Amino acid sequence: MNALKQYIDLFDQNSSLIEEQSPALLNTLRRVAREHLQDAQLPRKGSEDYEATDLEAVFAHDYGVNVNRLPFEADPANTFHCDVPNMSTCMYYNSNDTFHSSATAERNIGQVVVEPFSMAAVDYPEVMSDHYGKLANLSDPTVALNTLLLQDGLFIYVPDGVVAERPIQLVNIFNAALDMMVQRRLLIIVGKNAAIKLLACDHTQSPDYHYLNNQVVEIVAMQGSTVDFYDMEESTPLTSRVSSIYVEQHEGSNVLIDGITLVNGFTRNNYHVEVNGEHAETQLLGMTIASGNQHVDSHTFISHNAPHCHSNEMFKYVLNDNAVGAFAGKILVKPNCPRVEAYQGNRNLCGAPTAKMYTKPQLEIYTDDVMCSHGSAVGQLDEEALFYMRTRGIGIDEARRLLMQAFVADVIDGVRLDALKDRLHYLVEKRFAGTLSNCAGCLQACRKS
Repeated sequence: MNALKQYIDLFDQNSSLIEEQSPALLNTLRRVAREHLQDAQLPRKGSEDYEATDLEAVFAHDYGVNVNRLPFEADPANTFHCDVPNMSTCMYYNSNDTFHSSATAERNIGQVVVEPFSMAAVDYPEVMSDHYGKLANLSDPTVALNTLLLQDGLFIYVPDGVVAERPIQLVNIFNAALDMMVQRRLLIIVGKNAAIKLLACDHTQSPDYHYLNNQVVEIVAMQGSTVDFYDMEESTPLTSRVSSIYVEQHEGSNVLIDGITLVNGFTRNNYHVEVNGEHAETQLLGMTIASGNQHVDSHTFISHNAPHCHSNEMFKYVLNDNAVGAFAGKILVKPNCPRVEAYQGNRNLCGAPTAKMYTKPQLEIYTDDVMCSHGSAVGQLDEEALFYMRTRGIGIDEARRLLMQAFVADVIDGVRLDALKDRLHYLVEKRFAGTLSNCAGCLQACRKS
């Protein structure tokens, strides 16, 4: 059975309702996506780049889709408390697939524009039409499905020369008393010599329902711009996520993408970076802590299309119990692109014999005078280090936690926000100790306080 068919049929039966609640720009590309999906099929386990992952099975579940755009009744700003201590952010919310602002964000956002597509299509039609859907690849069925069913998204625009004074935090929340799939979309345009830091965090309020977040993010970093995008997942074992992040870098831009998975069910993260200008710098980082039956699969592609650029990529996994991890990374250096420095690493720690890790690093180079390297390793905790720590009076469980924390520390230290870095060290410590609660636990704690 083709899992996509149920969603194609849903669109065909409700196309008028979906389109009447969306800007014309989305509807134009929606029809192209429908054509791409006509004969498309989702990859199954064992296919190229999906050795460990069965997307057909993930999408085959009978999810509800909010084509009627039913509103979320509660005020998320007063209900959910996801602040990072000592980090003052402009906070926004996505409850299921509906955008919400907050009074704090509106007072402090300054010249940075953060608004739904429905408003941006009126306020910034040229910027939207120049960039929406230009990076995301419709030949990927999950991207095409997002484009087909999307009714609104979030537009973030930093004009030329504007430096966002405060980080922007986007809190994505699943909160529905039924199994649900949402299409979330971000379009981030950072102008020449502009800068922004963005933290997006995924949470699930109820652990009792199956949710699927099918997400597409497009980021354009103009000449001389600086972009930090931190993407953190802290959901539930019944929450699935398929995320595709596309980045276009121009001359002299500096982009940091950091994906962090602390608690989840099934996750597939795709990263596609096009480096189109000289002297651009790219950092692509990832950290996964998985246990139980969690599944985390990361696929990365960095294409160096200009000379004199630098990219650094590092993904680390810590897997326990029956967790499954996968990493497939490729760096491409095109012809006539000398003086490129590109480094790719994947380091993995299996804390249990039943945990599984699949890894496939790749380099493809068509230019001389470059410095490129790649490598991967899968191992277990150092028994000698464990023995040494136990002789110093440290219990076996604490010793294991300390070694696992040390293993991922360098990825956390790559964060360029000190308050967020401190928060991640704290969350990772709680995660390894087994005391990290989900969104529902946080909500209960807030109600008691």
